[in-house]
Amino acid sequence: MQAADKPQNEAQRLAALHALNILDTPVEATFDRITQLAREIFDVPIALVSLIDKERQWFKSHLGLANRETERKVSFCAHAIIHDAPLVVEDTHTDTRFIDNPLVSNGPFIRFYAGFPIRPHDGLPVGTLCIIGREPRSFSAREQRILEGLAHQVEELLRQYTLKERLSSTARRFEALFTKSATGKVRIDQSGTIIAVNPFALKLLGYTESELIGNNVAMLTPTDIASQHDSFISRYLSGSASSVMGRGREVDAQHKHGHYIPVHLAINAIPNDQGEVIEFLGILTDLRHIQTANQRIQKEQSLLKVLHQGITDYQALMSGERLWAFLMEALRELTDSDYALIGEVLPSDTTNTLKIHALTDLSWNAESRVLMERLRSGDMTLTNPHSLLGRVFAFGEVVMTDDVLTHTQHGGFPPGHPHLNNFLGVPIYNGKRLIGMYAIANSKQPLDHALLGWLQPFTDTCALLINLYRQMAEREQVTQDLSAARDQAEKANRAKSEFLSSMSHELRTPLNAIIGFSQLLSKGRREPLSSKQQRQVNQIEKSGQHLLSLINEVLDLAKIEAGKMAFSIEPLPLESLLDDACLTLEANMEAANITLVRPPLSTRLHVAADYTRTKQVLLNLLSNAIKYNSASGSITLSAELVGENVRINVTDTGLGIAPERHHELFEPFNRLDAEHGAIEGTGIGLAITRQLIERMNGRIGVDSQPGHGATFWFTLPRANPAALESSRSSSDSASLALDNPRAYTLLYIEDNPTNQRLMEDIVDEIDELKLLIAPSAEIGLELMRQSPPDVVLMDIHLPGMSGFQALDVIQKDAQLRGIYVIALSANAMERDITHGLAAGFDAYLTKPLDIDRLIATLTKFITLAPEKSP
Repeated sequence: MQAADKPQNEAQRLAALHALNILDTPVEATFDRITQLAREIFDVPIALVSLIDKERQWFKSHLGLANRETERKVSFCAHAIIHDAPLVVEDTHTDTRFIDNPLVSNGPFIRFYAGFPIRPHDGLPVGTLCIIGREPRSFSAREQRILEGLAHQVEELLRQYTLKERLSSTARRFEALFTKSATGKVRIDQSGTIIAVNPFALKLLGYTESELIGNNVAMLTPTDIASQHDSFISRYLSGSASSVMGRGREVDAQHKHGHYIPVHLAINAIPNDQGEVIEFLGILTDLRHIQTANQRIQKEQSLLKVLHQGITDYQALMSGERLWAFLMEALRELTDSDYALIGEVLPSDTTNTLKIHALTDLSWNAESRVLMERLRSGDMTLTNPHSLLGRVFAFGEVVMTDDVLTHTQHGGFPPGHPHLNNFLGVPIYNGKRLIGMYAIANSKQPLDHALLGWLQPFTDTCALLINLYRQMAEREQVTQDLSAARDQAEKANRAKSEFLSSMSHELRTPLNAIIGFSQLLSKGRREPLSSKQQRQVNQIEKSGQHLLSLINEVLDLAKIEAGKMAFSIEPLPLESLLDDACLTLEANMEAANITLVRPPLSTRLHVAADYTRTKQVLLNLLSNAIKYNSASGSITLSAELVGENVRINVTDTGLGIAPERHHELFEPFNRLDAEHGAIEGTGIGLAITRQLIERMNGRIGVDSQPGHGATFWFTLPRANPAALESSRSSSDSASLALDNPRAYTLLYIEDNPTNQRLMEDIVDEIDELKLLIAPSAEIGLELMRQSPPDVVLMDIHLPGMSGFQALDVIQKDAQLRGIYVIALSANAMERDITHGLAAGFDAYLTKPLDIDRLIATLTKFITLAPEKSP
């Protein structure tokens, strides 16, 4: 048996066949009538419409033959396809190609065959119309022409079938678009009469179809604009422009029951074949969920505002009783409550007591006003553990009720007491220790666990600020106790440093919660924030990250003086540093009505410095310039090249400083008598700033005269970014040499934006590699737990947790232990590399980055990474 070869245009031929969408479809009478006619004309037992697929021949019509398909290799029709011409075999027993074919020696015992190619599209043969006899016979030219004519009829049937399927598919799609759409759709004619409406619109507006069909569409619009609809259609048909046609706008639709539903309305004109508008299609998108989301966003903004102010202005809030008033008023605003209180829980020999720091006035006569003043001043504490408040401060319970008068713990109110209808009391914990509580009454919001969860960031902020309040109170007490000692200055400084160090550990957990909730708000998919809100959330997160960095490292002045703080000196673009610092404090400047002046840099400057420490210096100097400026003043931030150094100047328009006191500015805890004024501060900011600048091989100073403002300046060594630029250019040709490439994931943990962008450029040219970036080890570990990468590339000096600390967490976590971790650090001494490898890093790379070595190292460990299950 000789099987037919496949034609050179087999791929195009198969594409044409499959485009018909006819394979494996049911038998159809139209095709059977053609084959029946062929049987009768040629007096044969079998007539087929045969289609040649990749490995089979399939029969659309198979009169006289039981089977619907056979293998392609035994197909007679495949021989007609290879030659793209009619095939006539008058006697298979004399044809060497077919004499041993199973279809000849076995059923259907073919002795005669005649087939004509079918070419429904583009002249490509997809099959044949063939007739088969069980006896040999001759086949005249006239019979061949008749068979050709019948084959052309089959071609036309195939074209009609394809057209019918396409029309049917189009009709189904349009039907689905109208009836099954998740938007409301209303068709109206030129007079504004409703001619069709889809189920979504009916459900949205509360009508049945019979109530709308035949009525004017104006019934769906607010009464004050309903009369304008017909004139709108007339104006459009006359050629006037429309603000809704094809574009849409937000309007109100009137529900059957009379209330309004916010929708986005877009109207499309539907023309006929002559281009004349015959009807209109109105598309209604339900905006109620967006309206609800906007209301929630407003509440989120209020919460974010409280968190931002609590984080950035905590020192100012510690002045007098401003902290407690701030928290109480914020609580009332967030919960739409008439009354609120916040207090500190104090342990006693018997049970906890509550010292109230802020309380909304509930007095109703002179006697009650005296009681309120005693409670507010802290002269009087609450001790009853069996009241609504007592259940909270004595036992740490959450108390929630919508009916105060019938609550089991309600002790009754004296005559004249303001009416309270609902109550929520929430304990404030520091770890497992109860340190405070807050309560609200007469809230206009539902009191439920959703509200309680939403308030969790506020609760954490309260814990943070109460701890700060206690720590500062302890510091003041320590300072007073040491003031009488002979070595007062030395011991006071050490005590304050110890306070700052211990404070950093106490505050890390609640501050991390605040940062985490800010990140959740920023990345929410169901209710995404606007670009402005996203920017505000980012600033809260940045401020939180910065404060976390201060708490964990910088505020520990003793650590700096002991030389234990690590620095990562790298070439940094100055413009990006200045932009980042100014953006972080933008809201503070606006709130203080301060104008920022930024003269353009004369040239692109790079400094050799640690990114996080330099930004901290800028934030400290800019914050001081805001605090000590005059009303509606200005700040000028400039930079200039001085020899081999870059000098950065921060100039304010404040009161100025006498030259004889300039040297006192950089002494720890010396505020130049400002501690007696309204501006708050610890007095260690400039001392830390000087330490940081000097550790980065720079200098700091001040130029100022009374009445003429002040210019604080610092210098840093100028950096040559050539190595950075060469690394960028060499990344163009980077690739991984992998025998079995698949999609691999590289997690890069790095806080420096310049280094992040460099890595993005490198990985952008590597098709097999997907890059994830985390700005801190804490975020990186969370990403690793959610979706383990193939390889981790990690900087050593990171804000918060260091690279070594993160590596220790990875090694102890069974889920993460198998991930390869490569160190990347500016510490390039041999002892640094040895220490890193001994700690457990799988490889240790140094900055400036050698791209070839990076690619080789990644290739090595990626090939060792285990295959991930799909």
